[in-house]
Order: sequence, then C-alpha cells, then structure tokens
Amino acid sequence: MDDDERKGIRRDFDEAVNMTPKQLEDWLQTDDSKRVGVGEGESVGHESGRRIVEIKRTKVADLTDDDHEHMRRVTGYVHRHLTQGGPKSDVEHSRWRYSLMNWGHDPLH
Repeated sequence: MDDDERKGIRRDFDEAVNMTPKQLEDWLQTDDSKRVGVGEGESVGHESGRRIVEIKRTKVADLTDDDHEHMRRVTGYVHRHLTQGGPKSDVEHSRWRYSLMNWGHDPLH
C-alpha cells in the first residue's frame, strides 16, 4: 500500500466517520448500541466501533496497513448502508441508525 493510497483511505474514512472518538465511545456503552448488529456475543459493528476509536486516537504515522484496511472496510459499510436508505419514519430510534452509529456514522449529523 503506497502513501497516496493511504491518504485516500484516510480521507474517505474521515468523511464517513462523523462521530468523535468520545461520542462513539459513549454510544458504545449504551444498551441500544449493544442490541444491534450481527455476531455471537459482541456484534461485528460494536467491535468495529471500538477499533474506530483506537484508530481515531492513533497518530497518522503510527497507523498500520491493517488499520488502513479496517478504515476501508468502515467506509464501505457506511456507504452501503446510506445507499440502502433508512426507515421512512422515526430514523432517530431506528436499528438502521444505531447500526451505522456502531460504525462511527450518525446519519442525523
């Protein structure tokens, strides 16, 4: 992975993840956050949210190729789910929004 590719991944990630590390960390503590998603025990999205907080708090120079791959995965997830569109009513309390928030994106921001 070259420097230009890394920069592009970080730019796309920063656009997709519109929650601060603190906002995301606080969200991940809620029952609503823990109830949505796929996976045994902790959901994939919830685990991803914890990783996003770590990445956002890491200096750019210290980010690994694995971090960049996760950033790419996050961006893809957010874009796919935004394209699907959310519910017609009560977006604020929807599983669609909660799932996106686990991945660092609040569609109401």
